[in-house]
Amino acid sequence: MSKIDPTARIEDGAVIGDGVSIGPYCIVGSNVKIGPDCKLHAHVNIGGYTTLGAGCAVFPFASLGMAPQDLGYRDEPTTLDIGEGCIIRESVTMNVGTVKGGGKTRVGKRGFFMAYSHIGHDCLVGDNVIFANSATLGGHCEIGDFVYFGGLSAAHQFVRIGHQAMIGGVSGLRHDVIPYGLASGQFAHLEGMNVVGMRRRGFTHSRLKVVRDFYQQLFHGGGIFAERLEALRPMGSADTAIAEILTFIDNGIKRPLCMAHNNPNKPSERAHLEQR
Repeated sequence: MSKIDPTARIEDGAVIGDGVSIGPYCIVGSNVKIGPDCKLHAHVNIGGYTTLGAGCAVFPFASLGMAPQDLGYRDEPTTLDIGEGCIIRESVTMNVGTVKGGGKTRVGKRGFFMAYSHIGHDCLVGDNVIFANSATLGGHCEIGDFVYFGGLSAAHQFVRIGHQAMIGGVSGLRHDVIPYGLASGQFAHLEGMNVVGMRRRGFTHSRLKVVRDFYQQLFHGGGIFAERLEALRPMGSADTAIAEILTFIDNGIKRPLCMAHNNPNKPSERAHLEQR
């Protein structure tokens, strides 16, 4: 049986799973679906066409599924899908998608979203991510699995952050960050590989060496970036992480690629075009 505080407002049509706990003064809209064993602590607002996966915990003043911050939105029935096992702390905001952006904002499983973090409209967020306090995504961002996003950091709309990348605190991301990359700075640049995270995910010493050698040659080698990229393509067969990085670079369309700070090819539109 679900436990619903008498001060909560559950609109007709909302679907509440077994074992759900809804605390004082929560508001759940008519098009919301809450999976089993979720807990809404108090003063939680869930609206729009929002689906909350099983076993999620949502803390006070979080606002999920409200209209996107997009002037072109006209109350279309777009959606927000949140995977199972997410922890959504105080005052977190996640918006539904827009028609022009595909109509869906998607958040993966087992994410940890600390206070005041924000997921903009049409974002696609992977599994097992951690967003520290006030980490912010503009619209249409794509975030891979196991990404750590530092506190008070923000990503420009359409930015992609690859699998298992780490973004340092108080960083501003205008460019795509490669899988396994470590980026930070007011105008963020690559500082290397997320070695600590890679070790935690089971990378051996020998495997780390192969991937780091590839990184050094790609971002710190001689000549222009496009030439280095083509020369290093055969290394994709040496490790799946390298293949993933190469595919990520090839799939870039909207934003330039985040480059190393001391690389002679500055992180500009020109560098982005050279790699194509």
